[in-house]
Amino acid sequence: MIMRNHFLTLIIVAICLCGCQTRECARVIPTPTPERPAGQTDVLALTCDPIPTVRVAFIGLGMRGPGAVNRMTHIPGVEIVALCDVEQENTKRVNETLVKRGLPQTEEFYGDTAAWRKVTALPNVDLIYIATDWKSHATIGIQAMKDGKHVAIEVPAAMTMDEIWGLINTSEQTRKHCIQLENCVYDFFELTTLNMVQQGLLGEVLHGEGAYIHGLQPYWDQYWNNWRMDFNRTHRGDVYPTHGLGPVCQAMNIHRGDKLNYLVSVDTKAVGNPAYIKEKTGETVTDFRNGDHTTTMIRTEKGKSILIEHNVTSPRPYNRMYQLTGTKGFANKYPVEGYALDGGDIDPEVAANHENLNAHDFLPKEVMEALMQKYKHPIVKDIEEKAKQVGGHGGMDFIMDYRMIYCLQNGLPLDMDVYDLAEWCCLIPLTEISLDNNSAPVEIPDFTRGAWNKLNGLQFAQ
Repeated sequence: MIMRNHFLTLIIVAICLCGCQTRECARVIPTPTPERPAGQTDVLALTCDPIPTVRVAFIGLGMRGPGAVNRMTHIPGVEIVALCDVEQENTKRVNETLVKRGLPQTEEFYGDTAAWRKVTALPNVDLIYIATDWKSHATIGIQAMKDGKHVAIEVPAAMTMDEIWGLINTSEQTRKHCIQLENCVYDFFELTTLNMVQQGLLGEVLHGEGAYIHGLQPYWDQYWNNWRMDFNRTHRGDVYPTHGLGPVCQAMNIHRGDKLNYLVSVDTKAVGNPAYIKEKTGETVTDFRNGDHTTTMIRTEKGKSILIEHNVTSPRPYNRMYQLTGTKGFANKYPVEGYALDGGDIDPEVAANHENLNAHDFLPKEVMEALMQKYKHPIVKDIEEKAKQVGGHGGMDFIMDYRMIYCLQNGLPLDMDVYDLAEWCCLIPLTEISLDNNSAPVEIPDFTRGAWNKLNGLQFAQ
């Protein structure tokens, strides 16, 4: 009976991946969409009053927070007004960094996991920058908006559907920006490729791929109170999807003319992380939930597909994949950066031999470099060198922070909104549902609640 049910599930998955849409496939597991509260409207292209000097408070100064504070010291018109962490030594260390940068020390909050509540209540703060553990991200973000602050939340910003809808509803109610700090959309290759897509160079993008493949064995011990390993131990699915999914969604104009409809996930058994725990602690773990490798397929309303992978334990080189397949071209970041264009620079005699595997290869290096220079995204042209100097994953972290502050200072819509946050985070709970139901298709809600085609493509305000 078990084998028969599994076989039927595979048939259902195959049928759904072959072309039916969510609304047409009764076998897709539905995901409820709560009704929008009365008097509440969407925050697409939200603008707020300009803030010439953005007063920022940082909550969470472990692995990510200190770097964010340092980057902000290089952005004109930013005032750092508060530092918060569970550990006093972390706030003290970052305050010392401010002094070294020639800035005054700022107020410190520390002592327990509730210290952040004093920070969100401060009257002299415009933006709360959240870099705590995953499970506290949404709680802090929701309260900060209720306290009248814009919020920027490290990835992933929400872990459950309730948290996702809580952030959406609070942003819509308060009319405050709620941005997820997804740095990978600001990588130079991703930005250049996005501009190529928007200029039509790749034709219509039909398929995209992204991933987070990163062996975390050297880093597990750095997560306070073992929170990241514990989450993987008790949850199943793609628990860290945003780095791979974000850039692909932008290239496909998700909730700006298209939307995600449903997903299907498959995973392997758990081997690597239980072995790591055994080696480090001697504990034999038999109930580790998350498999070593998770693969998720997504189909969009307009008939496009996305492949997302997650693996934080296998001995593989770092890889976010980032591939776009268009009707006129192809872009690939990992393991080798390159572009292929329809009919571009192919010797006819070589192309005539179908057995020659080089008949359709990446563009030559010099052609690719000229192409990337020509299509360099406008938002980086004036800050590229400074971004590389300040750093943060090669400069993309600085561009992310700079763009957020620039838009707040000028009263412009932010590059990402709360619906991006929702779409990129929803894989965390929804892939778990799919896996726990023998890889059944699961509906992805329209987080805009009907406004997914209100905007005509992604635009970064200038």
